[in-house]
Amino acid sequence: MAASHVPTPSFATRAPRWNGATLDRWLLRACLWLPLIALLLFFALPMLSVAWRSLTNDSTGAIGLGNYQALLHTPGIWRAVANSLLLGGSTTAITVLLGFVIAYGIERTAMPGKRLIGMTLSLPVLAPSLVLGLGLIFLLGRNGVVGKMLDMRPDIYGFWGLLIADVLYALPQAVLIIRAALRYGDARQYEAAEMLGAGGWRQFFDITLPGVRYGLLSAAFVVFTVTITDFGNAVVIGGNFSVLATEIYNQVSGQMKFGMGAVVGIVLLLPAALSVWIERVAARRQAMAGGEGALPPVPRHLPARDIPVFLLSLTVAVSIALVIFTVVMASFIRLWPYRLDFTLRHYNIDLAGGYASLWTSVWLSAMPVAVPGLVLGLSYVFAFNTADWPWGALYGSALLIALCNYMHYHTQGYATMMTGMRNVPGALEDAVTVLGGGVGRTLSDVYLPAVRTTLVAVGLFLFMRSMVTLSAVIFLVTPDVPLAAVTVMRLDEAGFTSQAAAFSTCIMAIVATMAALLHALVRPRR
Repeated sequence: MAASHVPTPSFATRAPRWNGATLDRWLLRACLWLPLIALLLFFALPMLSVAWRSLTNDSTGAIGLGNYQALLHTPGIWRAVANSLLLGGSTTAITVLLGFVIAYGIERTAMPGKRLIGMTLSLPVLAPSLVLGLGLIFLLGRNGVVGKMLDMRPDIYGFWGLLIADVLYALPQAVLIIRAALRYGDARQYEAAEMLGAGGWRQFFDITLPGVRYGLLSAAFVVFTVTITDFGNAVVIGGNFSVLATEIYNQVSGQMKFGMGAVVGIVLLLPAALSVWIERVAARRQAMAGGEGALPPVPRHLPARDIPVFLLSLTVAVSIALVIFTVVMASFIRLWPYRLDFTLRHYNIDLAGGYASLWTSVWLSAMPVAVPGLVLGLSYVFAFNTADWPWGALYGSALLIALCNYMHYHTQGYATMMTGMRNVPGALEDAVTVLGGGVGRTLSDVYLPAVRTTLVAVGLFLFMRSMVTLSAVIFLVTPDVPLAAVTVMRLDEAGFTSQAAAFSTCIMAIVATMAALLHALVRPRR
């Protein structure tokens, strides 16, 4: 009998079947491993580079604790540490107090102008932090408006000028956090207290303050972190009052002491990391303190309370608006404050690369942690400024700056996306699974439609923050890849303050446009 012929399996028979389960497994692996690899390469590696460089002697290359020992004998560093702690503590105390009064006025009183005050308080978010320093110099500097009116030459440089600038810069974030904490209040608690005969002050001290204690703690540590890590205000209006942020810049850019700069970065990282951890714990406990069935209190009109709160809130809002408006006006004045005739000459910027850095910032910001920006930027220098490893090809490129910005603000974007995804009903995901859909269909049919607005909002947030950031990119800019906020600093350092104001106005105009678009996308719809 002839042997029966067995057909040879075709290639299609031998190839693995890419069924739905296999695609789901690969999709889940990609969702897990791609972000993990990015975090390892663009966050963990740079942080390890800073730690390693802090142990490396700049002169001999020897490994040890020499840089840390030198730190103990460098009085300038310890003076900067003391100044940073003094400035951070003072700014935190004033900002949290003002932030609570303003947040309380918006959420718990019937004062007028709530919307206008809230919008005005958000103005510092639209500009680089150094814009507030510029505005204070135009107003309160030796040749400022106030000095001309009073025939005196006030000295705004140093601690007091930096304190005012940092309070105005950090206040919007404090108000935002405290307002969120006040929304967790329950009207039924106040009704019960009123039935028991408790007056307004007793309700305030026994219900309101305990209910927002974690929010106040969270706001305090956010403000402290923002203050001690800010570079823009310190470099513009700090004068001889040195802080850790400017000390890192001076050690690296001024004296080329990279090892000492890394050590100062570690010193700056420790309180910032501790503050962020405490803020996370406080925010989580504040969220746990609010019940799901809580009824928000309805403000009642009490003139004895509403009028003083309104006047204080209005004063702060007018102060912020005045500082920002002065920068904008100074960009159109021929010679501030001596020749007040209108001109556009300051917008004819031919120094520091002209407007190239502005357009670079625009398209780079469109490419889109709890680490200070200066430390993260310095870590990228240590990690990627190398020819021995393949990722060294990224150094000096716009892509590396975009990745640095993304990692700098990754935490806020991640938290926002997680909040949006938690609001998606689990029943929708179960329905897709019952109908035979896999992970891909769940993402495309359930989560992406539900969080599309949040996704756009996070993208616009990253764009806005990348436009105004200074500290995270100061060490990464090159002549081929200039950035707008750095250009403002260069113009101010060169003495062209009016041109710096003009450039800042352009930045604020672009960011304000994106902020208006963000508001239009995320506002509630029927």
